[in-house]
Amino acid sequence: MNQPITALVIMGVAGCGKSSVSQALCQLNGAIAIEGDTFHPAANIAKMSAGIPLTDDDRSGWLDSLCDELRAAIARGQRPVLTCSALKLRYRERLRAAVDGLGFVYLELTPRVAADRVAHRPGHFMPKTLIDSQFDALESPSSEPLVLTLNAATQNIKELASEANRWWDERKEGAAS
Repeated sequence: MNQPITALVIMGVAGCGKSSVSQALCQLNGAIAIEGDTFHPAANIAKMSAGIPLTDDDRSGWLDSLCDELRAAIARGQRPVLTCSALKLRYRERLRAAVDGLGFVYLELTPRVAADRVAHRPGHFMPKTLIDSQFDALESPSSEPLVLTLNAATQNIKELASEANRWWDERKEGAAS
């Protein structure tokens, strides 16, 4: 039997479509969206806005906040969908330690596509100049348990959300194997 998934993280580098896929997924299944970027402290946003990559120390308190938010949503009986880059295995392990049955939808794309999308994204603090640092930090989760890897460069938001929803539905508590 498949391990049940209680919550999802939509992950990947900047520009992969995390927020859009999360919103579309939540509309499909009534889950609650948790936008990870809104939990960054002002110092992190200022750093990224200036084109300075975040360090593990910069992300530490942010990850703690995301863990707390996931646990609180589950305690309220909600099905949370968190957007979080979760670029490194240790970040994903920290999130997994907070929530049993945490699944990850990895929106994979190329550096060129990511840079183009970020360059054309109005009003966001993440500059195109940080794309290379995101790919440098990325440790692919594709071989980890409870990970669905999707091609965010060739599939549209609706397709990505539908595929993620189908995968999550197959892993609900009590679903047949």
